[in-house]
Amino acid sequence: MRDILPVLNGWYSAGVPFGLATVVSTSRSAPRDPGAAMAVGPDDEVVGSVSGGCVEGAVFELAQEVVASDEARLETFGYSDEDAFAVGLTCGGEITLLVRPVTAALDPAFGEIAESVAAARPVTVATVTDGPAPRGATLAVWPDRVTGTLGTTGLDVAVTADARGELALGATGLRHYGPHGERREDAVTVFLHSFAPPPRMLVFGAIDYAAAVARIGAFLGYRVTVCDARPVFATPKRFPEGVEVVVDWPHRYLGDTDTDERTVICVLTHDPKFDVPLLEEALRRPAAYIGAMGSRRTHDDRMKRLTESGLSEAELSRLRSPVGLDLGARTPEEVAVSVAAEIVALRWGGSGAPLTATAGAIHPS
Repeated sequence: MRDILPVLNGWYSAGVPFGLATVVSTSRSAPRDPGAAMAVGPDDEVVGSVSGGCVEGAVFELAQEVVASDEARLETFGYSDEDAFAVGLTCGGEITLLVRPVTAALDPAFGEIAESVAAARPVTVATVTDGPAPRGATLAVWPDRVTGTLGTTGLDVAVTADARGELALGATGLRHYGPHGERREDAVTVFLHSFAPPPRMLVFGAIDYAAAVARIGAFLGYRVTVCDARPVFATPKRFPEGVEVVVDWPHRYLGDTDTDERTVICVLTHDPKFDVPLLEEALRRPAAYIGAMGSRRTHDDRMKRLTESGLSEAELSRLRSPVGLDLGARTPEEVAVSVAAEIVALRWGGSGAPLTATAGAIHPS
């Protein structure tokens, strides 16, 4: 939903009601993850997607209906193989959608939620999807405050605690409670949608390859920073709009920067005086991916220097070097695709093999 929130907030601020459909659960080879959203606003304008085109026509009608009735609905769409024209997912998966009307009266915190997401301030939105609690009721949970209610104080307290835990992990999904927040009960189902700040991509070395990697990193949703000690190269004009450019020694900048288990670090300097102290720092801190550019010869020399610096075998095993998957890439843009492919494969446990050479579900449950 993050990508369509600016449009939704414009409708909301103008006092225009709209229907919002959100994927709350999936199974098998579903095309979109929980949190994906589609909305129908004024003049039947549509933004977003919940299935890549499989069920959008039916969702369009549902969104119009919930706005007319002021009542939220829960709908499940599954695989349809008997009728090619039936409303269903041709990929063989199943998605469940919460479709609800959004107005200032029904959702008074929506504008503040949208502003928090735009400003990269973490917030989790808890929405009742099923049970005796009011379907579509929302509770917005920030690290330091809460707005809204799900119907009972006990439920609000239990959901607030879970929402803050999920927010710390950047996780999204369904949770089950008793009517008053009792644990180990499933009378009430609540969808927790965490809007954690975007993960960071730190690119070191302000070269042509860095510009291409920064561009694809921003496309994948990362907050991208490019760092280089050479001011002649580290200039904002050389990089896409929105990319932060820092002039500093790479190892010093990284040492002063917080990273977490979602952070991506790309070392493109392939110069020992930059690489080695930077990788010494990187390999000893949390990160989802640490990759370094260079030839096989550069890699061997780099590993020798890092070993001599005292890094353990376990720490060295985290390094993806030479960086990227073997796509036969030549240009900076092709290399960036190779790097992005490796990052995505590592994130989701992909093999990097052609799908034509594999069997089974493309998106395992």
